[in-house]
Amino acid sequence: MDIENIPKTLPRQSATFDAYTLSEIRRAAATGIYDIRGAGAKRKLPHFDDLLFLGASVSRYPLEGYREKCATDVVLGTRFAKKPIHLKIPITIAGMSFGSLSAQAKEALGRGASAAGTSTTTGDGGMTPEERGQSKMLVYQYLPSRYGMNPDDLRKADAIEVVIGQGAKPGGGGMLLGQKISDRVAQMRNLPKGIDQRSACRHPDWTGPDDLEIKIEELREITDWEKPIYVKVGATRPYYDVALAVKSGADVVVLDGMQGGTAATQEVFIEHVGIPTLAAIRPAVQALQDLGMHRKVQLIVSGGIRNGADVAKALALGADAVAIGTAALVALGDNDPALEDEYRKLGSTAGAYDDWQEGRDPAGITTQDPILSARLDPVAAGRRLANYLAVLTLEAQTIARACGKSHLHNLEPEDLVALTIESAAMARVPLAGTSWIPGMTGNF
Repeated sequence: MDIENIPKTLPRQSATFDAYTLSEIRRAAATGIYDIRGAGAKRKLPHFDDLLFLGASVSRYPLEGYREKCATDVVLGTRFAKKPIHLKIPITIAGMSFGSLSAQAKEALGRGASAAGTSTTTGDGGMTPEERGQSKMLVYQYLPSRYGMNPDDLRKADAIEVVIGQGAKPGGGGMLLGQKISDRVAQMRNLPKGIDQRSACRHPDWTGPDDLEIKIEELREITDWEKPIYVKVGATRPYYDVALAVKSGADVVVLDGMQGGTAATQEVFIEHVGIPTLAAIRPAVQALQDLGMHRKVQLIVSGGIRNGADVAKALALGADAVAIGTAALVALGDNDPALEDEYRKLGSTAGAYDDWQEGRDPAGITTQDPILSARLDPVAAGRRLANYLAVLTLEAQTIARACGKSHLHNLEPEDLVALTIESAAMARVPLAGTSWIPGMTGNF
């Protein structure tokens, strides 16, 4: 047998050991440390794209887009707060810290949110004058680290968000590498300059819901019962977590799915801990309904919101509002193809750049480098964000009108069908063309 002339099979890449997995093995073998990055889960997950709306035809009556109103406002904190927050649109800006983001980026977020009539949120590290000054409505995050926390800023805020968990890393603490701990960040957080910082994974003030209830009471006393108190949880066991947040006295619950981003954490955490946003919403809503608190305690959903269809679908599944983080950064100018050459120099590409922890973002957004951060014009970036928020709202309104709804909150699960068995089971809506909801109904 002529061995040299035997036909060879084509080289075949492994689905298990794909190119990325092989590169990660080689990186781990060379360094001996786990990979750290920002952003959220990159694997394909069941998401809002797997749902479709049933627009009106004969059996339903649509609304005329230019003559019939479709309202978009939402009031957050109606349960106990003397001064609930009234937003013009049901889309808010998620918590992102100064330290993770530049001061210019925080200012731009405040400008854009204010122009759109909505709120923005601080993050781990405290409140900056730039953000407070440009935010008509600002939510102050109370995190396990308590970096930058002080009663004066609590009182300056329009609401307080007690952060228990985050979608990208539920059960894990925050990370801020030394490259981004500038003089100003160090001063605000009472940390040494240039030293890696890791936030605690749980609050030191409580160990369970009873203690959380006491802490919420303390925060209400500090703010004279004026400010709404949010409780934010990463999506893991949403039914029980939401129920206990309500029991503890929360006015608003923020539920963050695993597509939600982060400034920095372990890659293995981002991709393998938590559940998809789509899978988390209905159990959370069920908890509120079982307690007689749906729409009385407001639910904000975050994690992978990209367009008006995502907004409308989250609201149809029972949320009162959504929060955006990664999408807001893109609207400001992050991962822009115009910066492709600079992203390549960093070993990445536009659309995939996620090494936010290194502080070398050429867009001037996820950095503390004074030269890079100066590239971002907060006025122009804020205008882009306001435009983006306007488009999200208009898209959601268009869908709601097509379903015959005079308010975005009138959207309901009955308006949806699913394209896959998985999404049908998670969203608890029928598989398209059937009456079958997997796990709930036995007949097709």
